[in-house]
Amino acid sequence: MKPYVYFLLVLFIPFVIACSSDDEDENLTKNGPFPLSELAGNWEASKAQFSVSTTSVDIVEDGGTTLMSVQSNGRFTITLNPVDRNSYTVSGEMFWEEWQQTFYFAIIWDDYPNDWDTYGHTYDGTNFTLNGGPDTGEYDFDNDGDLESCTVHFIFNRI
Repeated sequence: MKPYVYFLLVLFIPFVIACSSDDEDENLTKNGPFPLSELAGNWEASKAQFSVSTTSVDIVEDGGTTLMSVQSNGRFTITLNPVDRNSYTVSGEMFWEEWQQTFYFAIIWDDYPNDWDTYGHTYDGTNFTLNGGPDTGEYDFDNDGDLESCTVHFIFNRI
């Protein structure tokens, strides 16, 4: 009976260690090519483009507005105000995904807390761009209440 108990104990220890922390955010990397705290403040988009196949919508180009507020810990809220529908907000947390000694800009969206996406980015202190690949954003292209998966492209200017 003793060997059986030790065998179960050996199997159980990795499970306890793997489940010891419910807060994954404490392990998010905030310092990469630049500290994410540098983005703290308010931003206004000069481009807020959503695209899928041959369909593309730019909220700003169409006369709407897109504002982003970033906290020093990387948490953010984006308020999108298209001209043809009610404004809405999306939020999440920015972090650096380190892979093979390279840092990729990443976001965990609050609507999908168990998933994250990486984005191309540029930042020069006053301008910040995000470029997502397929399925990195959602937009209701036909205004029927259903969001469609798409790519996103934002150009933000510090205000």
